[in-house]
Amino acid sequence: MTETIPAALAAAVRRDPTVPLLTWYDDATGDRTELSGATLANWVSKTANLLADGAGLGPGDTAVVLLPPHWQTAAILLGAWSAGLAVTGAKGDILFTSPAGFEQAAAETTGDRYATGLLPLAMPLRELPPGFADYTVEVRQFGDHFTPVQPVTAADLALGDRTHGDIPAAERAAELGITPGSRVLIDAAVHPDPVDWLLAPLYAGASIVLCAHLDPSAVEKRVATEKVTVTLT
Repeated sequence: MTETIPAALAAAVRRDPTVPLLTWYDDATGDRTELSGATLANWVSKTANLLADGAGLGPGDTAVVLLPPHWQTAAILLGAWSAGLAVTGAKGDILFTSPAGFEQAAAETTGDRYATGLLPLAMPLRELPPGFADYTVEVRQFGDHFTPVQPVTAADLALGDRTHGDIPAAERAAELGITPGSRVLIDAAVHPDPVDWLLAPLYAGASIVLCAHLDPSAVEKRVATEKVTVTLT
């Protein structure tokens, strides 16, 4: 049984780094972004290096993530966990948010603040409020490989007050019918919990088709096009 989230990601990438691991759709914008295991791992490593080398954070620190389900959110969450940080929606040492969370940001951290517009092609925001850096711009300058100074353990905090060992990802995968090799279409509005849309498929050895603003009329065609085997809508 996988004991930590970074170990689950590493196992997913090892299985086949070239096949799609996370495919993102936004039916409101027409955006589609496909990330292989290797590409997602690259974004995760860059994010972990931003946290460790750029912000000087590591085990015992916390990241506030005020973002909806999205492929960039996956990279930020997995990067934080890889660097040993716990993820929270409340007070923390660093903040990641979208424009919708700017007003809440000041109350959530006294540390570095990063924003992303969650735009197609990882485009930068046109405007940033004072005190924010653009995640999609800043993260690119960091290294493509990450080696933690202190390996993450099952006893380390991961999500709120739950440790890596307490994350019920495997159990949730079984409840949702996700099995090894599944290709899972997930309605982000119905399953906003990262345990559902990210960790359960990851732990189960499945790949993800994550959809925002899902158009019900598009589901049947998408299931066929993406070779979906499990639909969570």
